[in-house]
Amino acid sequence: MAARAASFLASPGSQWDVAIREWDRGVVVPETCGHLGERGAAEPRPGRSLTRCPAAAPGLYGKDQREAALVDMVNDGVEDVRRHCGRLIHHNYEEGKAKYFQELPERLKPFETLLVQNQGGQAFIVGDQISFADYNLLDLLLNHQVLAPGCLDSHPLLLAYVARLSARPKLKAYLASPEHVNRPVHGAQKT
Repeated sequence: MAARAASFLASPGSQWDVAIREWDRGVVVPETCGHLGERGAAEPRPGRSLTRCPAAAPGLYGKDQREAALVDMVNDGVEDVRRHCGRLIHHNYEEGKAKYFQELPERLKPFETLLVQNQGGQAFIVGDQISFADYNLLDLLLNHQVLAPGCLDSHPLLLAYVARLSARPKLKAYLASPEHVNRPVHGAQKT
């Protein structure tokens, strides 16, 4: 879930990196950005908002409140598709795979529409700078390409988007790293 997209945001050894590693180990934590710990200090906890909280500081949350709201809406849409995919993988993979990928183009259509509306699909999902929603959407699309190569063929702008973002030097290096290559899709080795 958010831990995969947040891996793009975390620096090794940071408090977010530690939280992500706990999430990946299956430690159950609340679905909040944090909670009040000892003496009222805020302590981060992974969840859907794990991508939102650290994204604001490095400029991954849009340039203004309007863009931040759009980034949130896109990210929620990504998580909706991810949730459907997670259900498929963990509960009904073999029997449900054909139907899921038949319905996938309709689920992805809103993202391609957003790309068209933003500089004709030549920019990011929102605005003119990359956001955490771009990283999360890219992760989702890459996972789907692992599960069903060719599943993006009916969405040429999404295919170009994946290629464009994947070619960013640091992201390209991460995507080629064993940490990414050996990471399972939704916690399950599906190919």
